[in-house]
Amino acid sequence: MSIEGYDEKPTILVVDDAPDNLALMSALLKDTYKVKVATNGEKALQIAGSVAPPDLILLDVVMPEMDGYEVCRRLKASSDTRDIPVIFLTANVDAHNEERGLQLGAVDYLTKPVVPSIVLARVDTHLKLKASADFLRNKAEFLEAEIAKRTFEVQAIQDVTIMTIASLAETRDNETGSHIRRTQYYVRILAQHLQSHARFKDSLSGNAINLLYKSAPLHDIGKVGIPDSILLKPGPLSDDEFKIMKTHTTLGRNSISHAEKQLGMKVDFLACAKEIAYSHHEKWDGSGYPQGLREEAIPIPARLMALADVYDALVSRRIYKPNMTHEQAREIIERGRGNHFDPEVVDAFLATEANFLEIAARYVDGDEAATRL
Repeated sequence: MSIEGYDEKPTILVVDDAPDNLALMSALLKDTYKVKVATNGEKALQIAGSVAPPDLILLDVVMPEMDGYEVCRRLKASSDTRDIPVIFLTANVDAHNEERGLQLGAVDYLTKPVVPSIVLARVDTHLKLKASADFLRNKAEFLEAEIAKRTFEVQAIQDVTIMTIASLAETRDNETGSHIRRTQYYVRILAQHLQSHARFKDSLSGNAINLLYKSAPLHDIGKVGIPDSILLKPGPLSDDEFKIMKTHTTLGRNSISHAEKQLGMKVDFLACAKEIAYSHHEKWDGSGYPQGLREEAIPIPARLMALADVYDALVSRRIYKPNMTHEQAREIIERGRGNHFDPEVVDAFLATEANFLEIAARYVDGDEAATRL
């Protein structure tokens, strides 16, 4: 007899405290199945939880010390044995007991004395059902694993693409790329600190902070559109040159918007990236650019990037200036509280400056000349 879904004979565990019943069931099943026997509940649980568990259990209800109901309850309580089908065998035909057994998770209920043809038919049916359930469960687990793998791959490709695109802007700007990494971590530190603040908690969920972290490297992507004569100029910019430099915010926003249109759908991290690219030079008092936004009108991601970007520019060597110490940079940022920067963002910086120092030390620029903010 062939059992669909099994490459070899399925194993049936028969549990009964009466030797005669064990002998009877073994004789009935042995030609079609591998048969294991247990004379009590503890032994049955040991066999069921072994490295070679049975495919189905025929379980007597009335047994000393541990009855069949308790055995079934324990089987269904364990992730290792809960999927093994249990068929109760009992001389008690009371409907209440049958209902109790089914509620505990048994798949069927057979009465003694057994009818051989019915036993074989029920066992065969439930083994086939188990094989189908196992196939579907394994398929679902496989698909879930594949989805997780593909999701990870897509996210990794996305992250690498973002960093590659962002690095293009920094390479044109003669940067080493460490600026991108440092500001990315600075922004995340500030966001995490402000996550419980009343003014920020609704905007800085865990997912929002992750989007902010992923999109932060694109804050200066618009610099790819700035001429080298301005971008790499070692001296002060003229008024006209500075006007052109300031357009990198709009160029960055527009390039990301163009990418969205090409994609044909809205992507959350790109929406965040547009806010950062376009508004990270806005100032709390409205004196920034490109729109002259002030206070709460400035998107929160841009407010965080504004401080992170300025801090990194101050403590890093630029083509037109030497680097400052952390203490000097902190003094400038403190003076900017309430005019250049959101006051609470400055407070977050002061509370986390040890983290800023650690990040700056971890991602140190190389010997290449750095560039203009």
